[in-house]
Formats: sequence, C-alpha cells, structure tokens
Amino acid sequence: MIKTLRIIPDGTHVNFFAMRFMAFALSAIMFVGSIGFMMTKGLHLGIDFTGGTLVEVRLDEAPDMSGLRSKFANLPYGNISLQEFGEPEELLIRIPEQPGGVDEQMVAVEGVRNVLNELHGEEAVEYRRTEFVGPQVGGELIKAGIYAVLFSLGGILIYVSFRFEWQFGLAAVIALIHDAVITVGFFAVTGLEFNLATVAAVLTIAGYSINDTVVVFDRVRENLRKFKKMNFADLLNLSVNQMLARTLLTSFTTLLALIALYWFGGEVLRGFISALIFGVVVGTYSSTFVAGTFLNYIGLRKINA
Repeated sequence: MIKTLRIIPDGTHVNFFAMRFMAFALSAIMFVGSIGFMMTKGLHLGIDFTGGTLVEVRLDEAPDMSGLRSKFANLPYGNISLQEFGEPEELLIRIPEQPGGVDEQMVAVEGVRNVLNELHGEEAVEYRRTEFVGPQVGGELIKAGIYAVLFSLGGILIYVSFRFEWQFGLAAVIALIHDAVITVGFFAVTGLEFNLATVAAVLTIAGYSINDTVVVFDRVRENLRKFKKMNFADLLNLSVNQMLARTLLTSFTTLLALIALYWFGGEVLRGFISALIFGVVVGTYSSTFVAGTFLNYIGLRKINA
C-alpha cells in the first residue's frame, strides 16, 4: 500500500481569525513602511526607466574596484556606477544619460573603454554587450509598467467578481495591492535594481497570489452552502484550514525551485528571482490572513443569509 507524504496533517484547527489584529498590525507596518521607504529612499531604477547606457564586460582577472571607481569618478560623464556581475572578473557598468544625445552617449562609452583598456590592456577586456536607452523611452516604460499593473488588478477584480460575488473580487484585489506594494517596498529597502524584469515579477506574484486566494475563496463558497448557520468567522477558519496543506505545500515547492534559480541562475536573474521569493512568502501570508479577513469585514454573509 502506497503511503502519501503529509507535511501538514489533516484536520488542522488553527484559529486564523483570532490572529487578525496581529496580522493587520504586521500588514500595516509593512504596507506603510514600504510606502515610506519608496517616498524617502526611493527605488534604484534601472536604465530601463532612467535612460543611459549599460556596458557588460569581462576582464582577464578580478579588478581593483576602488581604483576603477576612482578612475571613473574623474570622467566628466556623471555618476558612473560599477558592480560585480556574477564572477569577480565580470562587471556591469552603468553610464548616466548624457545631455548631448546618442553621440555624447557614445563618447561616454568610449571614455569608459579607454579607462578599462588603460588599466587592463585592450586584449584583456571582453565587451559582452552595450545597451542604450533614451530618457523618452524610459519615461514611456514607466507609464507602461504602471498601466500593466493597474490593468491586471482591474482584470482580476472583474474576473473574480464574475466568478464569485463582487465582495470576493474586492477582497482579492485588496490582498493583491497589499502584496504588490510590499514587494515594491522590498526593493526600496534593499536597494536592488528596479527594472522591467521586476515589473514582470510583480505581475507574476499577482498571478500566483490570486490563484491561491481563489482556491481558498472557492472553498469558502462551498462551505457557505454547506454550513448555512455557521458563524462566518468560524467558516473562514474552517475553509483556510482545509486548504492549508495545499497552500503551504504549493508555496514550499515553488520556493525550492526559486531558491535553486537564485543560486545557480546567475546575476541577470538575481533581482527577478529575489522579488519572486519575497512575493511568494507575502502572497502566502496574505491568502491565509488578509484576504479572508477583509472578506468578513466587507459583509459577505449578509448577501448569503
């Protein structure tokens, strides 16, 4: 006889609704703190949004980062940022947008190349890619990213309202806004680069979180028909507990894959995967503690009495 592996036992009776005030306090701290950090510290916007030039190079040996930064600081091209990109020999250089347009941008790139060739020799420097993004394109990408997030939330609200009642849709979107703002706040706190890949990560998190929330809400709807006289808070606890094993196991297996990608996927994927790891944790938390509690306060029981 085959025995199934059960990390979470059947028949759990965790009183999630009793912990709603602690959950709301934690959510409020994270939500307000995220907005505060975004307003004060701001996001480390990538060249996708700010404009400028990105140069990826590989040297024959690990460079003296402080000496290289000192050389770049003497160039008249603004604050040129420098960071390791995977291996110590691999570098990512960001050159700010130059006022003279593309021609001046190419002059700045040539100046950076001259510094690298002078310090390491022309044959020791491999230029892997050079990407240029103008400020107008960056501004358009910011608008497109904001519209993508807003339209996805609106679409989710319409879909869940159509699939269930509008109260379900509103509670789900509140939970999604909670997840999205806290995930973006994570980038403000950590200083990780916020670029188009990060916007894609936020949308991916929204899709993951709404899937988890819809599964819980579907069980809530089933239990509303089955236990018509049960107190709604008790019914929420019952529904969340019934789906707890599914929720945690899904999140656990997803995190296993994401952690593997974080360690072995290279620097290019690091920011994207970091957002997904953090977002999966926050999304699991909101599906368990936030969405159902908001559903109770909206007053679903009244229309199903």
